[in-house]
Amino acid sequence: MVLADLGSRVAVALRKMAQAPLVDKDVLNEMLTEICKALLQADVNVAQVKHLRESIKKNVDVESLASGMNKRKMLEQAVCNELCSMLDPGKEPYAPKKKQANVIMFVGLQGAGKTTTCTKYAYMHKRKGFKCALVCADTFRAGAFDQLKQNATKAKIPFYGSYTETDPAQIAAEGTAKFREEGYEIIIVDTSGRHMQEAALFEEMQQVSDAVAPDEVIFVMDSSIGQAAHEQASAFKKKVAVGSVIITKLDGHAKGGGALSAVAATGAPITHIGTGEHVEDFEDFEVKSFVSRMLGKGNIAGLMEKMRAADVDLEKQAPEMMKRLTQGNWTLRDMREQFQAVLKMGPLSNIMNQFPGMGGLDFHESGARIKKWLTMMDSMTDAELDDTKGLTQSRVLRIARGSGHHPLEVVELLDQFKLMATTMQKTIKKNKKMGKAGQDLHNMDAATVAQMMHKMNPQMLQHLGGQAGLEQMMAEMEKEEKKHGKGPKGK
Repeated sequence: MVLADLGSRVAVALRKMAQAPLVDKDVLNEMLTEICKALLQADVNVAQVKHLRESIKKNVDVESLASGMNKRKMLEQAVCNELCSMLDPGKEPYAPKKKQANVIMFVGLQGAGKTTTCTKYAYMHKRKGFKCALVCADTFRAGAFDQLKQNATKAKIPFYGSYTETDPAQIAAEGTAKFREEGYEIIIVDTSGRHMQEAALFEEMQQVSDAVAPDEVIFVMDSSIGQAAHEQASAFKKKVAVGSVIITKLDGHAKGGGALSAVAATGAPITHIGTGEHVEDFEDFEVKSFVSRMLGKGNIAGLMEKMRAADVDLEKQAPEMMKRLTQGNWTLRDMREQFQAVLKMGPLSNIMNQFPGMGGLDFHESGARIKKWLTMMDSMTDAELDDTKGLTQSRVLRIARGSGHHPLEVVELLDQFKLMATTMQKTIKKNKKMGKAGQDLHNMDAATVAQMMHKMNPQMLQHLGGQAGLEQMMAEMEKEEKKHGKGPKGK
């Protein structure tokens, strides 16, 4: 999870305050000292940290509050609100519209990850149903067009550029005109990286902007520069109308807090964050959800939104799956469909970090394991996917050879399938006893779920505080889901 260390330290300070027998001025000051220390170490500006401290003290006067009021809850809410206001400039970002051309120009410093971010942005919107294209207007850096070409080919996104033309404004104008004619909805223009002191490059950026008349200018910022992000973003904003900001490399630097808070102070909203090298390591940035996840509280509403974006309709799928389950017919084909639906929502780490208590855990290995299992299931016949009883030793060997894996890994997949089927069936039996007609998967047997979690990620159960912690998380999830409405459509 992005800024996991900062989040865990703030969460520990809040927990310490919540466990105090009496919340008075001393407890409040101790909590604020810990939170301010954590923010300063994440490179957040001193003036902003001071403002946060003063605002919390002003909004929650613990000494004058009536005895019946929940001081702990009020303080926790005040901390969350102040962290949100620190990151939110209060301005709505540009939203690309379908059935029309949206020209989006990317600007930023050299080495900020602009070209990679262009591809990530296009890939994310392509998955949302937009028709996207890339234009390389970077003639300054050697190999820029080759990099964009390679990234775009891998993500299956059309691109335009030139090895011979040296005028970036002309390339940008030709590329956008071509893609406009072809009916593309998002046309992304990648420009040369530049520094605020390089006047000639800033002039070139202005020429490209005049040539393509962008609907949105996105400033790509490297999180490792910390508080200097404010100065750089402000300099760019003076030259072109920067509408929003994308922060990159947030997965590997302690100064990310400084970059996030400094950019928000410029008045340009942060729309996305880059959390890794791969094209999927890219997330929408929504302030409340981000703060909630950072503090380990999860984000069930965000998870529902991901399901909507990926078109994962559990309300349609669940009754059919339940019908098969009640008849004892849950198959490998069903499991494959469930895994495919999960991966459609993005990298497993991003999904799991939306759950309460899951922040900070690495699910990269678990995601790779699911992809490996899907490869094995792709090597099975229809009969094998519909009935595992016929999977003899010779068939297991054939599946292993066909998918390029060891036979023991195929056996591991079959064990996981049995465990999942057992979990589902136990839940249905439990629901029947409670008179819930077998349709509700919330009352899962915690011991069996614990076994499944250990298989997927051995650290998971330990991170939650054992089976008791797991039961608490499941109760929290059910409570949150009821609050936001059942199913991805919010019904």
